[in-house]
Amino acid sequence: MSACRLTGCGILSQSGAQAPVYNRHPATNKEYGVKAIRNPLAIAILLGVSTAALAADVEVREAWVRGTVSGQQATGAFMEITSKSGATLVGAASPAAAITEIHEMKMDGGVMKMRAITRLALPAAQPVPLGPGGYHVMLINLKQPLKKGDSVPLTLQVEGEDKKIEAVEVKAEVRELGATAAPASAHKH
Repeated sequence: MSACRLTGCGILSQSGAQAPVYNRHPATNKEYGVKAIRNPLAIAILLGVSTAALAADVEVREAWVRGTVSGQQATGAFMEITSKSGATLVGAASPAAAITEIHEMKMDGGVMKMRAITRLALPAAQPVPLGPGGYHVMLINLKQPLKKGDSVPLTLQVEGEDKKIEAVEVKAEVRELGATAAPASAHKH
């Protein structure tokens, strides 16, 4: 892990210098994600165009974040993502946390292990669940406790088949600390 802080338009190093990237892979330090843009008009245009372009291709359902207690520094964000034509989740960001990563949990030799991953395939027309005990978005170095009923903004960075990376804006509801899945009222039969 690098000792950088993720901001809304780039990464700040320990010295506070702006680096022109949105995220770096922790193992390779290779840049990935949305590049920083300093012009407010360009940011507005980019977010408006990229969100609209992906809105037709990527659907995010039932986004939620597990609540925290005072002093807790990390939590998970969960959702279901479906891409109509196939894409890849390559990053995430949130103003609620200094570091936002895509994680995978899986059994390894009888032990559940969690690790950061740089890419998560979103096969065409197949819902990909991000949930407790599996793939999820990890929010690390939280800026404040997250209470039930709060809303956490997330920006998912999705790479299309054309290799262009687009931003998908999501609002995730904060659920209680012990939440493990969607509430029963959210299930439709």
